[in-house]
Amino acid sequence: MALSFYPELADTEVEFKYNDMVRKNFMQAQPKWKSILSSRKKRAYIVLISKKFKVEDNHFTIEEVPNDVLIGWLGHELGHVMDYRSRSTLGMLFFGLKYLYSPAHIKEVERAADDYAVKHGMGNYILKTKDFILNNTSLSDDYKNHMRKFYLSPEEITDLINRYAKTGKKPSMKEMS
Repeated sequence: MALSFYPELADTEVEFKYNDMVRKNFMQAQPKWKSILSSRKKRAYIVLISKKFKVEDNHFTIEEVPNDVLIGWLGHELGHVMDYRSRSTLGMLFFGLKYLYSPAHIKEVERAADDYAVKHGMGNYILKTKDFILNNTSLSDDYKNHMRKFYLSPEEITDLINRYAKTGKKPSMKEMS
């Protein structure tokens, strides 16, 4: 369902794969290592999905997450794929290094993935995902604060949706500042 919002990915290999635990995340999009040296047009991607999601001592299974929330989460990850498609191989390597060491870069990247999803008509799904995370009483305040720090807020997402509806033009992240 989420992939249907990204018609420009129709000719791009995107594999969705279950994984036992995705490094402190529920989902993670990345280029396939075998294709990293390929041209941008031939690069393939994988979205790893945890069957179990652990935040500190709290566990969720994929079955416990509402369908619309999963669609929003996948839409966010596909936003990363859109971002990756625009980067050269060298650019991807620098991107990865900056992601490991720069909180400012993490914020920019995560907000851009949300922005891509909203621009592709997934705003209501992204809002449901944010609501699930930020208003779930069993998730820790530390995790919720991490989400508030690095990702678009529900208000910013609503603003993007409204700007797009009013103008018919997809707003950019620069317009959000």
